[in-house]
This record gives sequence, structure tokens and C-alpha cells, in this order.
Amino acid sequence: MDQPHASSRHILVTGATGYIGGRLVPRLLEAGHTVTVLARSPQKLSDVPWASEVTVVEGDLSDREAVRRAVDGVDVVYYLVHSMGQKGDFEQADREAAATMAEASARAGVARIVYVGGLHPDDPHLSRHLRSRVEVGNVFLESAVPSIVLQAGVVIGSGSTSFEMIRHLTDVLPYMPAPKWVRNKIQPIAVRDLLYYLVEAAVVPGEINRTFDVGGPDVLRYGQMMNGYALEAGLRQRGIAALPVLTPWLASQWVNLVTPVPRSLAVPIIASLQQNCVMREHDIDGVIPRPPEGLLTYRQSVRLALQRVKDGEVETSWRNASVEGAPSDPLPSDPDWAGHTVCIDKRQQETDASPAELWRVIEGIGGENGWYSFPLAWAIRGWMDRIVGGVGLRRGRSNPARLNTGDALDFWRVEHIERGRLLRLRAEMRVPGGAWLEMGVEPRGDGGSTYTQRAVFFPKGLGGRLYWYSLVPFHGVIFTGMANRITAAALAQTKKDVPTDENVPA
Repeated sequence: MDQPHASSRHILVTGATGYIGGRLVPRLLEAGHTVTVLARSPQKLSDVPWASEVTVVEGDLSDREAVRRAVDGVDVVYYLVHSMGQKGDFEQADREAAATMAEASARAGVARIVYVGGLHPDDPHLSRHLRSRVEVGNVFLESAVPSIVLQAGVVIGSGSTSFEMIRHLTDVLPYMPAPKWVRNKIQPIAVRDLLYYLVEAAVVPGEINRTFDVGGPDVLRYGQMMNGYALEAGLRQRGIAALPVLTPWLASQWVNLVTPVPRSLAVPIIASLQQNCVMREHDIDGVIPRPPEGLLTYRQSVRLALQRVKDGEVETSWRNASVEGAPSDPLPSDPDWAGHTVCIDKRQQETDASPAELWRVIEGIGGENGWYSFPLAWAIRGWMDRIVGGVGLRRGRSNPARLNTGDALDFWRVEHIERGRLLRLRAEMRVPGGAWLEMGVEPRGDGGSTYTQRAVFFPKGLGGRLYWYSLVPFHGVIFTGMANRITAAALAQTKKDVPTDENVPA
């Protein structure tokens, strides 16, 4: 994988802001390919290390003109988009989006489409989400463009939804009452190996048009996967009791409460575990040789994922998946507020803390570092959000010190960042309106700083207004305390960095 392929391709990647797509793009670039990405929100890609090496086409898969622009001159299309976590008729939306891509690709003379589906049995009673992935694969296989559909098992890697579910269930519960599907057989695959197959699929010769099952070397029950994780994490093996009364819906509520994974993402994963999902054929070996070092076992992939988490090197994460119902439009500029109801809480504080240290505290906010204000209030708000199916506070952050545009941060998302100056967060908690939180730094001439903090709320209807005004009495505690503690933490670090008479060299 260190050497580029002899024959490079012009490649379009959809889903580049997602878990697999965000990891695939740099590997395609490393392999010597030219890459274009289609993104609904290009600003989410502004801070990724490879942003300057790709062409970004703004648009949605439902936008036929944007799709046609994106496939122009392209040799290979990677279709890495699923309606995970979406309600309504997502199956029809997925079919229509796939058909739009297939039609545009055929017109543009694309040589191959590569799609990732899921391992599944030959059973007419598949879950809706698994059935939708099968249908999308069939749209491509029945199109005029030769397609490779990789049907993968649960993906294990740092930040993957499946890994995080296993990790938190096992970490939290010494004994687990579980649905009967914990006895079903699953064939997981390491994210490293799935990416290997994806990169190699770009240069497979001929006009192959078919599905290929891909998976790791282990076939395990879900309970065995949990206890395999426990052994790698240095925990005692967990007692697991399979109970027939836990339906997929009830199990998703349980996962929603015990793990950081929100109900909207847990439901499709749990639904896909209702049946045995193992490889039925190994024909991929005749088309793409296995990695030179071999496929990773389940425990090897867990070991690598745990090390990545420990080192703070999580490349992409489920945390950054879009949240259903969350506002996606940027905060309008102040002049655009004319004629609209806008609720604002603004705080400003002078401090002798250096601008650099103040910014370090701001960029490090959330996750394990907390929110510098009334922890119980934040915890209660997080639990309230979880109960109604939101992401809650336990989503955390991917990197303990650095934030990028589009990163998830507890129940916020980084909407805009001007490093060293401004951080704007958009709320993805369940609220009757749109909510944003801004934190800014202005340097002073004497080496100190001015800290500004602004909470902005666009209420929706009467409920939105009642929500805001019911919280006004608590704003003094929450927001004033937040400003005080942030500036105090930055000042303490500034003083620590200034040499005293005792440690100045003679």
C-alpha cells in the first residue's frame, strides 16, 4: 500500500464526511489516484488534512445536476452513503439517490461503481436497513455501469459504531441481560481490511459486475465479541443471559441509555443482528488477493482500535455522523436577523490570560474536559436528551485537544472555527428551535485577552419561546460560571508558563 498503483484513476467519493469515506480518501490519494468528493456541506471538509488535495463538488445526491458535475471525467465512483438513523421512507430515498448516481455515471462513461453493502442471509425477512442496502446494490448491478458490491460484516475499528457499542456495553455492564440475537453468528471485519479491499477495487481489471462477501477470519457470536473485547481491555469476561423478551426496539432503548450511541444509529445496527450474517462465498480471494500481512483477527482489530483511542488517533468516528432533526444551516449573520425572533445571552470578560492559553482552553472544551460550569445541570440536560433519543453528552470528542469544522462535541457540532479567535458550536440536542454557542478571543495590547461568549437561540413557535424563558433564571449560573471558569483556567495556565525568580537561569 506504500507504493502507488501503476495505473491511476480519477475517482469520485461520495460520503467523504463519513466514517469509511473519510478514511478511504487519503488512502486513494496515497495510491496515486486523483480524487473528487461530492459533499452536501463542503465546510465539513475544510480542516481535514487532505482538503487541498481533492476537488470538492457541492451538492446532494438528490440533486441530479450536482451529481452530473461530480461524475464528469471520472473513472470510478465510490458510493458510501446510507440513510442510517433516518426515519420515514428512507428505502425509497436510497433507491432514488442510487438510481440518480447510476444514470449519471452511465452517461459520463464511468468504468466502475464500488459500493459497500452488508453481509446477509438469503432470507426475504431482512431488516429494513439491511434490505435497503441490498436494494441499492441491485440498482448498481442492474445499471449500465459495471459494479463491485462489497458485502461486509460489522466493521471493527476505532470510532466505528459497532466497536463503540461493544466497547461501552462491555465496559459498563459486568452482567448483561441481552436479546437472543447475542447467539447469532457474525463475521466482523477490521476497518483496515475493508479499506484495503476498497482501494484495490479501483484497479480490478475487466468489467466485473457482481457482489462479493468480505469478512475477517473469525465467525463469532455477539456475546463472544463482547468477551473478546473484555479480554483485550483487561476486563473480566461478562456474564450474558439471552432473553427472548427483548425486542429490537427495547434493545435499542437499552443501548441508547448505556452507550453513547444514539437510538437513531443503534436501531439499524441491532436490526441487522437479528439473523446470522456470515460470508457465503470467498470469491473475492480470486479477484483481490488478501493483504500481504493477512486479514486481522477480531481480537487484533480490537487491540488496534483500543490503542488508537488511547493515543487520541481516531481518524474518523461515528460521532460525526449527521443527527436526524438537527439544524444543518449555518448561523445567519446578524443583519439577517432583522424581523426574526432571536434570543441572545452574551457575556464578556477581561482576563490577564494570554490569548494562546485562553484559546487552548476554549478548543479543549467538552468531552472529558467538561464545560466549566455547573456539571450537574449539563449532566441532567444530557440525560434528558438521551431519553428522547438524542445524542446526549456521552458522544464526547474525537481528539482531546484539537477541533475541526464538522466535528461532533457532546451534543454540539463544530460549525465554524477560526483557530485562535472564534469557535461556533451548533446544538444537536433535541430543542424547539435552533441553538448556537460562540466563544471568542480578542488579544489586548498588554498581553491579556478579552473573552466573549454568546448563546443564540432561534425559537420555533410558542414552545420555543417558553423553552428559552424557562431557562433564563439559570443562565446566570450556567453562562456566567462558564465564562468565569474558562478565563480562570486560562489565567492559571498563563501564570504557570511565566518564569518566576526561582526558575530564571542565573
